[in-house]
Amino acid sequence: MSEPREINPMLKSALELGPVVIFFVAYMWVRDRVFTIGGTDYDGFIVVTAGFVPLILASTAVLWWLTGVLSRMQVVTAVLIVVFGGLSVWLNDDRFFKMKPTMIYVLFGGVLGFGLMRGQSYLRFVMEDLMPLADEGWMKLTRRLTAFFLSLAVLNEIIWRTMSTDSWVYFKTFGLTAAVFLFFIAQSGLFKEYSLEEDAEG
Repeated sequence: MSEPREINPMLKSALELGPVVIFFVAYMWVRDRVFTIGGTDYDGFIVVTAGFVPLILASTAVLWWLTGVLSRMQVVTAVLIVVFGGLSVWLNDDRFFKMKPTMIYVLFGGVLGFGLMRGQSYLRFVMEDLMPLADEGWMKLTRRLTAFFLSLAVLNEIIWRTMSTDSWVYFKTFGLTAAVFLFFIAQSGLFKEYSLEEDAEG
């Protein structure tokens, strides 16, 4: 297996976040329009979703081509986008795509929780190279991230079922991204306490 190739961090961020930003901009542009395709009316959300699916596949493929590697999280996310996005377009029903974040967070939270029941941190297998931590630190971080993912799944269900599509799009684009960022910022004390790099320097 070849070693991952380093690419410009800005390019990597553009490939990972660009499709989400494009989805948001496109939705805001056509949200009030109805498109008749093949004798069937599709609202703006469905049309933008139809464009988002190949876009996320293209960006994921380019990321793999440039780096030579994809994380399991990226692969699973792409598959779920294809499945739920495809169902929304095929059935002309936006509920499937809105459920996609729920499925992603339940899956990730469930996998991490299963590892915890076995006394293991599956998170460690994915992120150990990025931030070496002591065993206890990995277990604490995994427990917190499991609860965080499951909380986001519940929150997504509440928002898409009780609020407007506009509200859900804002939440999906900005709220979830901010929540993940703030979660890891809030773990700075744990990273400092259990960092193996600091122990080695000491």
